[in-house]
Amino acid sequence: MAAGERRTARRFRLQLPLSIHWTDGAGSGEALSVSKDVSSRGVSFVVPKPIQAGSLVEIVMTLPHEITLAGPVRVRCLGRVLRSRSHENTHFRVAAAIDRYEFLRAGQ
Repeated sequence: MAAGERRTARRFRLQLPLSIHWTDGAGSGEALSVSKDVSSRGVSFVVPKPIQAGSLVEIVMTLPHEITLAGPVRVRCLGRVLRSRSHENTHFRVAAAIDRYEFLRAGQ
């Protein structure tokens, strides 16, 4: 755990498909990825290029029946990138804090 960082929510090692959009000092970008772990306050994932810490990020994922107990649910998470580190020499592992989220209706 990094200095000054305290995890207050339990993390689950879940591999969920993600659609990621971000805005940083270099402009904006988007990528498809798979989560490495997820909590109610954050998510980590791998992307092909770094995303600057502090960048605004929007992540859309579908929570499976095993989590919701009511069928698959699409969720849009809005937050910010905490860190982006080299991962396996070709990608970057990103940790993002979730500041707010909303449940999406079918077709959104």
